[in-house]
Amino acid sequence: MAPSTKAKVVLEKEDHARDAAFMKALHGKSTEAAGGFAAMLSKDRQAKKVAVDEYFKHFDNKRAETETDADREARTKEYASLTRHYYNLATDLYEYGWGQSFHFCRYSVGEPFYQAIARHEHYLASKIGIQAGMKVLDVGCGVGGPAREIAKFTDAHITGLNNNDYQIERARRYAAKEGLSNQLEFVKGDFMQMHFPDNSFDAVYAIEATVHAPKLVGVYSEIYRVLKPGGVFGVYEWLMTDNYDNDNLEHRDIRLAIEEGNGISNMVKISEALEAMKEAGFELLHHEDLAKRPDPIPWYWGIAGELKYMQSYWDLFTVLRMTHAGRRVVHVFTGLLETIGLAPKGTKKTADSLAKGADGLVAGAKKDLFTPMYLMVGRKPAN
Repeated sequence: MAPSTKAKVVLEKEDHARDAAFMKALHGKSTEAAGGFAAMLSKDRQAKKVAVDEYFKHFDNKRAETETDADREARTKEYASLTRHYYNLATDLYEYGWGQSFHFCRYSVGEPFYQAIARHEHYLASKIGIQAGMKVLDVGCGVGGPAREIAKFTDAHITGLNNNDYQIERARRYAAKEGLSNQLEFVKGDFMQMHFPDNSFDAVYAIEATVHAPKLVGVYSEIYRVLKPGGVFGVYEWLMTDNYDNDNLEHRDIRLAIEEGNGISNMVKISEALEAMKEAGFELLHHEDLAKRPDPIPWYWGIAGELKYMQSYWDLFTVLRMTHAGRRVVHVFTGLLETIGLAPKGTKKTADSLAKGADGLVAGAKKDLFTPMYLMVGRKPAN
């Protein structure tokens, strides 16, 4: 069975100097590349092999039929390294295939893809009540897409926390390019052991990022600590629904595909997330699975490659790569680039893993086993 939320987690020891040196070795000047695909081809081959080996050691030859508690515990013990290496491998593919906001969203008829992405970010900011001049923390900020959008939408100051040096460098470059460097700050750190003082932020949000925590109560407790009394935290959480049965082989297979394809050590159910919020100390103001809203277009249409839901011709360029045919082209093309030496070994394996994860997400959604947008909004009591 899945481990309990109350199980104690041993935190990984941080080593920022090691991480910075590895980022420089692996990525070099690809932090300055204009787009994900160009950056993808500019990696150091030896360092790329290290990242591939360190990530996939947790999933290679690990099948749902034979998965044990020990397998999951091994992943949670190295939660920070697992996630950091995942994004060392996947960030460029994310930017190439999806954009600079690494999350899903709801869609409306006639609404272009990137407008829907921005609306999802605006909705969370509005539910939290972010206002101009507030000091706000973005927990797990990626390359800063949501932070830039919410900064422009609210006029708040956003601090992005991230454990991946490569993403931090790209986030800073994008912020500078948009003239937002004075309104945005990006900080290296493990969200299970933040280095901010108590009561530092007026508000905190997380968009599909805290799923990387080994235990949700751990990251929620840290968020509670750095949030000012009376402040509000809002999160879109990736969760298995309470229909998920860990003793069901098909369910486990779907969960494991999602975890492997998305750098997750230990995904849990909705009931455990709600308990984690309360255990951390939050007064729960609102919770809802937004995937259950009666939207005419499913949240997963892009990764399912269901072109019938396309709302503009521009969307075609975004989602075509996510169709089964598009993924097959990426599989063959990345393999060819590896063979002729233009892409480092492991590029195809990473792309295939992302595709496997996408299939797991779609299967989980269609069987009502998974949601990427369980909204929880909690307040830290004023006293």
